[in-house]
Amino acid sequence: MHDVRPLLWPDGKAFAFTIFDDTDLQTRDNGPPVYEFLRDIGLRTTKSVWTLAGTESAPLAGTTCADAEYAGWVQALQDQGFEIASHGATYHTSTRERTIAGIERFVELFGHPPRSHANHSTNREGIYWGAARLTGLRRRAYALVNRARGRPTFAGHTPGSELFWGDVCRDRITYVRNFVFPDIDTLAACPYMPYHDPRRPFVNRWFAASNGPDVDTFVATIDESSQDRLAHEGGACIMYTHLACGFTDGGILHPRFRSLMERLSGKNGWFVPVGTLLDHLEARRGPHHLSGAERRELEVRWLRQKVGTPS
Repeated sequence: MHDVRPLLWPDGKAFAFTIFDDTDLQTRDNGPPVYEFLRDIGLRTTKSVWTLAGTESAPLAGTTCADAEYAGWVQALQDQGFEIASHGATYHTSTRERTIAGIERFVELFGHPPRSHANHSTNREGIYWGAARLTGLRRRAYALVNRARGRPTFAGHTPGSELFWGDVCRDRITYVRNFVFPDIDTLAACPYMPYHDPRRPFVNRWFAASNGPDVDTFVATIDESSQDRLAHEGGACIMYTHLACGFTDGGILHPRFRSLMERLSGKNGWFVPVGTLLDHLEARRGPHHLSGAERRELEVRWLRQKVGTPS
């Protein structure tokens, strides 16, 4: 196993904590109260965006950066030290040309290509998504399960497809999110991150995350005992969540979320965006190329806890 402990965090910090906010369902109403709170308690996290307006309806749609007021708010977040990431061009499937246009618009808005990216669960241009996240028998079994559930197949990594953009991902994006685990210590669950998987060459580096898709699962994952364990063990947490899902009600923060985050922010943690955290891990340990045994272990463990867990 890749040696990660002891791992010294900058400035004498005891552990690291951040959030990757999936932009599903987010609007100019439910987003700002959460980010004002995170800013005020000293956290700088990562917010994903869609840059282009949608042309179709979709169940998980939210506001895109085609809305000038929303785009201005996101730009202000970047100025305050939050990292802006990609969730694809828009909230429905995009062709290669549209995906490239979305990245170019990202550059226009934020001054550089997105450093990190997370696939949108229903967008068929997802790169190495669905069964393509896995290998061998695990891949075939998961494909059968997805087919039975009516889930789409994904082709962002398939040359020749109108949805292919793997070469663009390789050339312009550093980190892509893959497996999500239920424990607060993401680094313990995936000690190799950020890692390159030679079986999936269009992604430069993969990272894992801790599970918290809505406010109830989020607060369960970061409860008091879990916070204390993360700090004691010197771990790192990347919470993958949708900050639009229950974190506010009429502009008022969920009380349990508020209290837990205030408690966490009072600890000796390193609270930086996802890209900064992953840069630090690679700088400390060097690049990691996933071995066959490591890949198998991650895939098996993820599949075992996958039932009932959002992707």
